Amino acid sequence: MLLGLEARYSIRVEVPLLAVKNLKIEFAHENTFTEVVQGISFSLQKGQTLGIVGESGSGKTVTSLSLLRLLNERKSRISGEILFKDKNLLSLSHQNMRRVRGREISMIFQEPMTSLNPVFRVGDQIAEALRVHRLCSSRKDAKEKTIHLMSEVGIPDPEQRYDYYPHEMSGGQRQRIMIAMAIACRPELLIADEPTTALDVTIQKQVLDLLDKLKSKYQMSMIFITHDLGLVAHRTDKVCIMYKGQIVEQGDTATVFAHPQHPYTKGLLNCRPALHSQKQRLPTLTDYFAADGTTKVFDTESIPQKKPRLLQKEPVVLKAESLSKFFPKKSPILRRTIGWHKACDSVDFELRKSEVIGLVGESGSGKSTLGKTLMYLHNPTSGRIVLLEKNLSTLSRHQMVEQRKNMQLIFQDPYSSLNPKRNIMSALTEPMHVHGIGGSRAEREQLSRELMQKVGLNPDWLSRYPHEFSGGQRQRICIARALALKPKVLICDESVSALDVSVQAQVLNLLVQLRDEMNISIVFISHDLAVVRFIADRILVMQNGVVVEEGASEDVFQRPKHEYTKSLLSAIP
Repeated sequence: MLLGLEARYSIRVEVPLLAVKNLKIEFAHENTFTEVVQGISFSLQKGQTLGIVGESGSGKTVTSLSLLRLLNERKSRISGEILFKDKNLLSLSHQNMRRVRGREISMIFQEPMTSLNPVFRVGDQIAEALRVHRLCSSRKDAKEKTIHLMSEVGIPDPEQRYDYYPHEMSGGQRQRIMIAMAIACRPELLIADEPTTALDVTIQKQVLDLLDKLKSKYQMSMIFITHDLGLVAHRTDKVCIMYKGQIVEQGDTATVFAHPQHPYTKGLLNCRPALHSQKQRLPTLTDYFAADGTTKVFDTESIPQKKPRLLQKEPVVLKAESLSKFFPKKSPILRRTIGWHKACDSVDFELRKSEVIGLVGESGSGKSTLGKTLMYLHNPTSGRIVLLEKNLSTLSRHQMVEQRKNMQLIFQDPYSSLNPKRNIMSALTEPMHVHGIGGSRAEREQLSRELMQKVGLNPDWLSRYPHEFSGGQRQRICIARALALKPKVLICDESVSALDVSVQAQVLNLLVQLRDEMNISIVFISHDLAVVRFIADRILVMQNGVVVEEGASEDVFQRPKHEYTKSLLSAIP
């Protein structure tokens, strides 16, 4: 009788699809183990989307790799429980785990260019997943299903592009191929590790809309791993905030974002440039944490509002007049020129002293080509570049070397911009030696120490090598190297796009500070419109090599005129 009553009145508790309990991950280093994930726990119900947010080194990607047991078992130790449909994945044999990977749990990796095998056709790489899990009866059946998958994820002409190699596809298309591979076996859980980090805002929206559509169609659960807070706010049901290997806050996304409790969460939310409110500087994590790690109370309203800058009377330091750069299109066999790709077509603009011009547009719009052409890293096809009232096209080779110190370029990737075999002292003193700055080695070393202080780094670190620094510190070193020649113009080519949001805020604040202290003019190239709005006085919007809209930053954002500009703004999460 009692059993009958229990059965009649028992409350049904839904078992989560995934439950991670007290997960600890350790990495081996010189015969000792260092704990990088410190006993985290979270769960995910069927049909939900969970966002895991944190900076580089917080442990979010390591956590995702541990769910599929993709970490090197010789160099790592994992403890705790990873319960997927009530079975502990950590206790499965390697053979049984292979059946889970791709079939029940699948993953979209961060960088599609390195995740795809460059020597195999993209279609064959998708079909391989189907054949491994025996979801097709023949190679012909696998190819047909692959073409259907490619069509489903929005690849144009899938029959033709089945035979393409990864390098023949754009970044957005490669990411779509990765998505097709991930959903090929209809997994119940899809893990997306920074799936849109390197994509333009419009392509990002397309990819995210596609993932939402596929999730709904196949009733998948999803884990989004990202440092993009806008993405998490609009695309997830639950969120976990990770900091130094721990989950410092978790809960419903709307609740966490509306009422953040932990100082780290507050810092992350406020570090991101806002579209609705423009401050003189961005908050950073140092506003919320003291040097000893203790928390501080900080009110963002204490930062004054950004004021309009009157630059009309300032002298012009850089001018582009009908500037064009065309690249030849070659025939595949005889390599004859059969046409021209107009990367930049008749671009005109003026850059004044202490002014920041933002160049925005999607990949392929011509903004990076324009930046390199201004530096004469590409010889212009036509038009003029006037730097400090000197026409660069009329200068001799020796005169061009002299003029180069007045305009410096900060590249996108701080990891490949520094020579790994040379220490930071050598990186900073080399341009000084080439251009005759500093009368002696001791003087150049002293200037290097001053540059390190200017960009907020310890001068005692000059003897270190690039691998001993974080991404944000490396980018500061690249800025210091550019400042070594005391340039009048800086060209920043996506120089903060690869950085975490908190590090990005530090670098943007540094650029604003240098602009004000040294009266440096900046051409800031980016596809991140919120960042451009924060730093730029004027904006040029480029599409297919042509400037389709130009105006003051506030005007372009508040009153866009061109349809392309409106589409870019509407795609911002």
